[in-house]
Amino acid sequence: MKPRVAVFSFTCCEGCSLTILECENELLDIVNLVQFVRWREAMTETSDDIDIAFVDGSISTHSDVRKIKQIREMAKLVIPIGACAYNAGLNALKNRYGMGEVKEMVYGPDGAQFDTIPARPVSAVVPVDFALPQCPIDREEFLRTVRDLVLGRTPRLPDYPLCVECKRAGNDCVFWKGMKCMGPVTRAGCGAICPSNGDYCEGCRGFVDHPNEQAHQETLKEHGLTVQEVMNYFNLFNSYDESQI
Repeated sequence: MKPRVAVFSFTCCEGCSLTILECENELLDIVNLVQFVRWREAMTETSDDIDIAFVDGSISTHSDVRKIKQIREMAKLVIPIGACAYNAGLNALKNRYGMGEVKEMVYGPDGAQFDTIPARPVSAVVPVDFALPQCPIDREEFLRTVRDLVLGRTPRLPDYPLCVECKRAGNDCVFWKGMKCMGPVTRAGCGAICPSNGDYCEGCRGFVDHPNEQAHQETLKEHGLTVQEVMNYFNLFNSYDESQI
């Protein structure tokens, strides 16, 4: 029997779910390995008999909390995909304000009727079995993860900083261009896509497990930058703080 796979979406733009659809030719290979039984963007059929649940988006309503707990009970494996599901992503920016203030800013005087709570990653509500970071997820990393799961292997994420991939790509360091960058402490795996296209790393893949913070601070100091200046950029995707919940 093929593993039965579902894709669920919570608070997000659903870009990660769309990335799976955009696998195009590779998607046919995936269908040969697994059976999709629930996926709002791709099919109308639904099933509660699930082996692997890929979860897109952060948990930011009471109804989200109830739904993710139900998914955890249904599925053998729960795997958050993308920055929003991985560490609450952009959605966690609202946690810096009171929820009443957030509702009023977004919805106006009728905001009180909306179900809104501080955004949190999936892992803050239920146990997860693996997670794919990035905004949106990396297609090749997703395909590799599916193959590993089908073969019974434990998927793994790179545990070294983005700077390694940047050097492999032959990029000039963006610090020398007068830019800010979180590459020295951000988990690799995207192929340094932003620096390779003239931008800087905003840390959408989160921290590497053991970041060399001292080396990063020395680099910042060398270029006349402070940690706080750079963290303001890094917090775009990494502002989730458990103490805010």
